[in-house]
Amino acid sequence: MVKRIGGVRRKTRYKLSKEKRGKGKISITNYFQSFSIGDRVYLSAESAVQKGMYHPRFLGKTGTIKGRRGRCYEVLISDISKEKTLVVHPVHLKKS
Repeated sequence: MVKRIGGVRRKTRYKLSKEKRGKGKISITNYFQSFSIGDRVYLSAESAVQKGMYHPRFLGKTGTIKGRRGRCYEVLISDISKEKTLVVHPVHLKKS
C-alpha cells in the first residue's frame, strides 16, 4: 500500500489564510455566538481556531442548524446529491 502524504489541511495555503486586517486576536462574541435550530448559516473557517473545524472542501457552503453537540453545532449541508451532517464550532459559522 502507498503511504499517503499530507492530511486534512493539505493544499490549503490560500484557502485558510487570513487577510491583513483580519489577523490578530479573534472576537469573543464571535467565539461564543449562539444559534437556534433551523437557522441558516454559512461556513467560514476561522483558521486561528482548529478545534471544531470542518473539512476545507466545505468552505463557503450554506447549511441549516440541526442540533447541538457539546459546544458545537450539527450543521446539515447538501454535498452534490447527499445530505451530510457536520459538527462545527460556532466560531466557524456566520448567520445567513
